[in-house]
Amino acid sequence: MQHPASNQPPQLPYTRPVSIDERQPGGPGIRGAIGIAVLAAVLASASTFTMLSAIGGVAPLSIEPVQTSTPAAVAPAASTAGTPSLIDIVATARDSVVTITSQGSAANPFSPFDVPTSGVGSGVIVSTNGLILTNNHVVEGANTLSVQTADGQRLDATIITTDADNDMAIIQASGGELTAATLGDSSALQVGETVLAIGSPLGEYTETVTRGIVSALGREITVGDENGRNQSRLTDLVQTDAAINPGNSGGALINEQGEVIGINTAVSRSAEGIGFAIPINAAKALIDEAAATVA
Repeated sequence: MQHPASNQPPQLPYTRPVSIDERQPGGPGIRGAIGIAVLAAVLASASTFTMLSAIGGVAPLSIEPVQTSTPAAVAPAASTAGTPSLIDIVATARDSVVTITSQGSAANPFSPFDVPTSGVGSGVIVSTNGLILTNNHVVEGANTLSVQTADGQRLDATIITTDADNDMAIIQASGGELTAATLGDSSALQVGETVLAIGSPLGEYTETVTRGIVSALGREITVGDENGRNQSRLTDLVQTDAAINPGNSGGALINEQGEVIGINTAVSRSAEGIGFAIPINAAKALIDEAAATVA
């Protein structure tokens, strides 16, 4: 006996990590589990982006000598006199990462009325006058934006400029005292280099830090929503095994010097330790454009 074919699309293996809170008018909140989402969806959902394929070149592997551990407990201090410890570096870098909350609406194909949606992502402060770099999908379709800093400031924000093709956007927070991140040179990255991801997984655990390495360089992926529509292609991405989770979208990928070398944007849904970041060099022209706009 043959069963009728399912109308449901196949589940695709990769997603972009944004934390989504979906609400129908008068109904309870539902958190979208995995994916970077655009604030336009079906039945009050912000569409979860899915990675369809991942291809591209890998830079030559650079392996550093393994350091043997000392038997006695060692205080978390710098390995060289005058060099900041990793703890100090992270403490400084976290001050430049914010949590972004977006409020918007989405069309409902079963009703003439739009339904309210909200999403939570991350961003990186790139200037003391409030410019913040994030992913385009974090803010796309938003009617209002707000940011929360590591020290608890809550500020309103507006979109300054976007680059949808490369999934980047610059917003500006109003007021407050902000600490700008130090931007590094992503062209100097090497496979095997230690990196740390900072963001707000699930929109709840703000300024979370995870550690990994650069797994590969020059990756190319295709992303779309969970139904396989609205596909776009991102190129020259940094692959990392640092844990990236819903809410990390737009957050910082930093090196051991505390410099931002990437913006976290995608993660595998069917495997562990496969995440992707937009190299920071690809965002510098957009940052300059935004700075000229608000100068």
